[in-house]
Amino acid sequence: MTNTTGYIPPQPQAGYYPILPREALAGVRTRRILALVFDLCFVYSLSFLLFLMLGVATFGLAWLFLPPLLPIVAFLYNGMTVSGRSMGTWGMRIMGLEARTTTGQPVPFLNAALHGVLFWLSWYFTGGLVLLTSLVTADKRCLHDILAGMVIVRRPS
Repeated sequence: MTNTTGYIPPQPQAGYYPILPREALAGVRTRRILALVFDLCFVYSLSFLLFLMLGVATFGLAWLFLPPLLPIVAFLYNGMTVSGRSMGTWGMRIMGLEARTTTGQPVPFLNAALHGVLFWLSWYFTGGLVLLTSLVTADKRCLHDILAGMVIVRRPS
């Protein structure tokens, strides 16, 4: 839009959000790592229990078909918790974090589930090196955050 002086105000570029206040990112990296430890323990424990229960219930037959159980549990866990009312996994909630889209909106299920799949794949193949991306991005986003169009911030008090 132009006004009478001919000045065209800058327009936000697609995929970029307004600059976050410093408080929104304070301590996010450390809190995120602690939340990750909790979430890893929870997802691995839940996957193991499901694997064990389904195997026992089918006299071991299900164990032939259940190796992809961990990615399925992680997909559903991340998708449902991050896109839910609390906007974060249980580990993120405990650590006072929440996930938002880059425009500041709540995260839709597909973005949240994609975020989880990208994280777990990168965790599996790089052993956590994907978290190093947060050291070079101004908003402390990891590579899987960038690809899923999300940002992790502190929960407002």
